[in-house]
Amino acid sequence: MANFALEVTRLGFQALQVISPQLAGKAAFRLFCSTPSPRPKGKKAKSAHAAGAARLAGAERFVLRLAGGAKAHAYRLNGGAIGQRKRYLVTHGWGSSAVYMADLVSMLAATGAEVVALDFPGHGRAGGRFLHMGLAVEAIAAAGDRFGAFDAAIGHSFGGAALMVSEGGLIPDAAPASCERLVLIGAPSEMAWLFTDFGRMVGLRAAAQAALENEVHRVTGRRLEDFDAGNMARSIGWPVLVIHAEDDKEVSPAHARRYGAAGKSVRLFWANGFGHRRIVGAAPVLGAIAAFLEGGPEEETGESIKKDAEIIPFFELPARRAAL
Repeated sequence: MANFALEVTRLGFQALQVISPQLAGKAAFRLFCSTPSPRPKGKKAKSAHAAGAARLAGAERFVLRLAGGAKAHAYRLNGGAIGQRKRYLVTHGWGSSAVYMADLVSMLAATGAEVVALDFPGHGRAGGRFLHMGLAVEAIAAAGDRFGAFDAAIGHSFGGAALMVSEGGLIPDAAPASCERLVLIGAPSEMAWLFTDFGRMVGLRAAAQAALENEVHRVTGRRLEDFDAGNMARSIGWPVLVIHAEDDKEVSPAHARRYGAAGKSVRLFWANGFGHRRIVGAAPVLGAIAAFLEGGPEEETGESIKKDAEIIPFFELPARRAAL
């Protein structure tokens, strides 16, 4: 938020939580779930958006209708009756869309695989300005219903966490996406830090903060502390590739280390120097994903990663607000 808008917001919550902490918590949740405008801002964003849109111009497009009137949007490449081939699902981060994942989508499609790339509600072509984890997982389930089982799913940031929550079967009435391999790029391992940091940013006191976090249970059927994707990685039972940059300023590399500590099925790949956003189209990252999806022998993680891959409780993770 811009400084002036943030100050106005803080004043508003200061007054509202005196009247009713419950109302303040509900209003804070609505604000927390409000998504940014899908229109790119700035020269670099506009250029990246235009390039991605051009790459996906020939893709089929689908509307996926979710409960409560929400919608997701899907692009599909290499669809239709063209013989047996792999099928991959791609999910984006908060404030992003499928067009910003176009380098990855194009690389996957070039293998001959059928590739489905989602726009979550409130993003890209999906429309609306509202998203929470429950809706994202519903969108993933809807993609599975529409296109069938996936051989692998690849997600960036919020989209990676949503894939893990989906695979963990955490959201009631949303069938887990069926796949055999997962790739998580710059993905958080849990969500509590975001809510803590957001509440601090808008000036919530304890009662209103509790009401904010209770809204998670109301809309998803699960408590905030249940959304621990790092623990879910221990139990899903198939290979997971976690890609992260130690210079990521939006999602701490501590999240990657928590995933890496989950067990032998999780492999860490450090893509240092690519930050949080450039990482999704970086050539070394695309190469690592392609090799992983081929299912060949896994490379050694290296002693430095083994030393760092310790179990980090999520209450010790840095509290940092990120545009996931």
